Amino acid sequence: MTAPRPILITGAHGQVGTELQRRAPARYEVVPTDRDELDITDAAAIAAAVASRPWAAVVNCAAHTAVDKAESDVEASWRLNALAPAIFAAETRKAGIPIIQISTDYVFEGDGDHAYRPADPTGPRSVYGASKLGGELAVRTANPQHVVLRTAWVVSAHGNNFIKTMLRVGAERPELRVVADQFGCPTGAPDIADGIYAVLDAIVDGKEPWGTYHLVNAGEGSWHALAEAVFAAAQPFGGPAPAVAAIGTDDYPTPARRPANSRLDTSSFIATFAHQPRPWRAMVDEIVGELLEIKTA
Repeated sequence: MTAPRPILITGAHGQVGTELQRRAPARYEVVPTDRDELDITDAAAIAAAVASRPWAAVVNCAAHTAVDKAESDVEASWRLNALAPAIFAAETRKAGIPIIQISTDYVFEGDGDHAYRPADPTGPRSVYGASKLGGELAVRTANPQHVVLRTAWVVSAHGNNFIKTMLRVGAERPELRVVADQFGCPTGAPDIADGIYAVLDAIVDGKEPWGTYHLVNAGEGSWHALAEAVFAAAQPFGGPAPAVAAIGTDDYPTPARRPANSRLDTSSFIATFAHQPRPWRAMVDEIVGELLEIKTA
């Protein structure tokens, strides 16, 4: 019997890191680390972690994801989102270990009405997006054995995210105002985890699928559509049912500019890894059900 392949995961307490642990197949030995176990701003600590075992791969899920806070905390954003991936990529290359880097739709300008393809020109308009693009460039430069996975609008039953916020405020207010002129692909952390394992399978099978891909759930919608889907999914559980009013981006100003178009084209990911992400509405139904079942248990 083949021994499980060891995988080092950073950002293990985040949404994707949590799901990677929950959904780990028996063929992998997942070794989770977070800030308490590994300071990814410490180059020596990263080097020691990478050198500690013959990892089958390193999956870097750690990031500075506070999009608005990044506008005023530029150094922290760049240290976590660009410098740390650069060090990880350099150290994994020394050891001959592949790296999977999680990135974001914010690396694009967010204009137009088409789904962005991996090779489309980037042009981030926020500190967060610029720092994540810096991390991508660092990984591509430092380790040829890399897979960069861009995703968007991440939600789950864990941490802070749009679904949990909607359920909380929806139980407190009779009406919510939600932006309806930003469009993207709502994506579940469980689905991202399953996609990452499809990538890992290809790597350990020796297929060398190096490059940049997009990984989001199938379909698209606005934040307003996502909110309505959350409350529709909540009804069988007796969840909140507020009215959801559509507003424009200008009615909800934020420090960081949000992309009007966050659609991502997953065709190259599907073709390369033979893995088709499910529709986002099915994902929402599952996550809302999990959250409300936990609440009523």
